[in-house]
Amino acid sequence: MKILEIGKVDLASLCYLNKERYPFLLESVNHNDNNRYSILFAFPGKSIVLDNFSDFNFLSELEKQFKLNNLKTNLPFSGGWFVYLSYELIGQIEPILSEELHTSELPIAYAVKIPSAIIIDHQLNTTYLIDQDNDQNRIDTILSDIDAIKPIPEAGVLGELDQENEDKFLSGVKACLDYIVAGDVFQVNLSRQWQYKLTKEIDSTIIYHALKNSNPAPFSALIQYENFSIVSSSPERLFSVQDGILQTRPIAGTHPRGQGSEDEAQKEGLISHPKEIAEHVMLLDLERNDMGRVCEYGSVFVNEVMTLETYPYVHHIVSNIKGKLKERVTIKGIVQALFPGGTITGCPKVRCMQIISELEQMPRGPYTGSLGYLSQDGKMDFNILIRSFVHTGKKLTFRAGAGIVYDSIPERELAETKHKAAGLVKIFQD
Repeated sequence: MKILEIGKVDLASLCYLNKERYPFLLESVNHNDNNRYSILFAFPGKSIVLDNFSDFNFLSELEKQFKLNNLKTNLPFSGGWFVYLSYELIGQIEPILSEELHTSELPIAYAVKIPSAIIIDHQLNTTYLIDQDNDQNRIDTILSDIDAIKPIPEAGVLGELDQENEDKFLSGVKACLDYIVAGDVFQVNLSRQWQYKLTKEIDSTIIYHALKNSNPAPFSALIQYENFSIVSSSPERLFSVQDGILQTRPIAGTHPRGQGSEDEAQKEGLISHPKEIAEHVMLLDLERNDMGRVCEYGSVFVNEVMTLETYPYVHHIVSNIKGKLKERVTIKGIVQALFPGGTITGCPKVRCMQIISELEQMPRGPYTGSLGYLSQDGKMDFNILIRSFVHTGKKLTFRAGAGIVYDSIPERELAETKHKAAGLVKIFQD
């Protein structure tokens, strides 16, 4: 393996230069101690693509092809696999759901073998180029591409925005409340869709460049592969693994930003609100239970409890949970235990996902799915795909949701979806 320290690079500009060579970017735009790295994956190799539930078991195939080595580095990625999981992959994890899920023409999941990457350590302000095989041709090509990059153009106002009927969402919230009163569930995360119709074809990198400026986030991503792109400004981690320690970082609890002193009042109102606290604690219990399925008994603990994170349009309540993985637990076991994240389904998970399918009446696709990587030294990191566009042809779609609990007020939950969508809507406004 070869590791070179190189000069500062705008990773998205390399995606714009050559999306076939650089199809996957995970970027910590709003970086913090929880995500200090950005990674541009280069030279995609063989792939595993799941188009239909009956094709094969995706996680089993990935588990079989992913090979660990004993080479340890301080970097998060040293060669391995990039992985995309749509929300609908749950049909292979919980077969009872497979007949109830809505599907589309997009892949259900894929994994791509990756030998090279550019990694930025934002904490040390240092950039590295890595190649797992010490392939000088690949290294020279990347260095040559860096010299050839050009600025990414501005997006501008390019079309018309439509949003899903508000009455459908409001009636869905009322139906969730009926299910909660009946004792089926404690909380349901219900979402709604926005669609932007472009007047002309536009490169996904241009959209990503605009989004990361308007809505910077620690788990941003640009994915250009197969027949669609994902343009994400996600703030949420699904899970990470390092040195046998599994972590998840759930977000549950949202208030909009305010101006001046009003913003401080919004923070205080969020962190002290009985409804938000109760919802967060319930989901913490769900996530701890999920972690307990793959972690050693007694090792799971909450090391950050209800901290406040602030983003351009919202404040969030966030916690962090750690546990020591049991021996011989692989990527399949981890995803089966934790996917999809409880914060974007509800509690209990399986019944919530049945209700979501009934009420949303369309596939979620990438929304509330996940992107991440498996490094050959055993490190892993996966986000939750929220605040994210799906780009196909002249169409951009995205979804935003709200957690419905016993005392939810439908109109306020509708307003919450709009607050969460604001950063995405902003990029198309003057």
